[in-house]
Amino acid sequence: MPAGQSIGRGRSTGRGSPLGPRARRRAERRKRLRRTFLGSAALVAALATAYAVVPLDDAESVSDSVAAPPAAPPDRDAAVPSPSGSSGSPQAGPSSAPPAKPGVTDAKPGGGSGSAVPQSGPGVFAASSRSGQAQGKGTVRKWRIEVEEGSGVDADTAAHAVEKILGDPRGWIKDPAYGFQLVGTGQPVDFTVKIATPTTTDRLCEVVTPELIGETNCRAGHTVVVNLKRWLEGSPQFKGAVEEYRALIVNHEVGHEIGHDHETCPGPGKPAPAMMQQIKGLLGCEANAWPFDGNGTYLSGPPVP
Repeated sequence: MPAGQSIGRGRSTGRGSPLGPRARRRAERRKRLRRTFLGSAALVAALATAYAVVPLDDAESVSDSVAAPPAAPPDRDAAVPSPSGSSGSPQAGPSSAPPAKPGVTDAKPGGGSGSAVPQSGPGVFAASSRSGQAQGKGTVRKWRIEVEEGSGVDADTAAHAVEKILGDPRGWIKDPAYGFQLVGTGQPVDFTVKIATPTTTDRLCEVVTPELIGETNCRAGHTVVVNLKRWLEGSPQFKGAVEEYRALIVNHEVGHEIGHDHETCPGPGKPAPAMMQQIKGLLGCEANAWPFDGNGTYLSGPPVP
């Protein structure tokens, strides 16, 4: 048989001979499967790349949910027993301003020029030698005033000012349950009023809230701590003479001393209670320094929860 001649049906022994129909179909199927596999792999790779580059729609919310928890609002009640509603600066975020130079406070909260009030002192107090008569009809609480050395405030003059506030008919003695008496050095007292530089006030009041550092008054135990800065300058949030603001400081903190808690605004246009933390906002009320009005009516408000 001549070389290269076909033997049998549909087969060829020559390498260059064309494939039969069945072999061609198998070859085509293999090519299609190869193209499908390669296309699928490319699609998977593309999707993976897109997923890595483009964040999920809720990626931001997921990030927010695992962020650090928000800081607790600033709260003077948590830092110091019986904080003053008349004290401090507005509730604002911590300042990024550099610290004040020694001996001089920052500019007054709310604007204004720098203050000449001593920022710090030795922490040593001089007591007034003054004494007075009992005021009011109720149980007499004896008190003494002490002033930090180097503050520039005369202890006897300050004692007279506080005695006048506590003896005012709009003050706590309007309630027949209360009475007060200024006593001099060496006598037992029920509470003490201290006028202290801002730094010493922060230490006595254990102030930790950044925006209140150097600004606030407080009652700590049986000590009413009056910030020298507030005593001399008042507060830009209180419209009135500095003497009226001093009355608010004393009435608010002594109010805590005799057992009163915080109150809030009773309604728009009404006088703010002396026990309201007026520095946090008047909520429509009018600024007021006194527990009672001129007619002897207690200027109350709803209790603060």
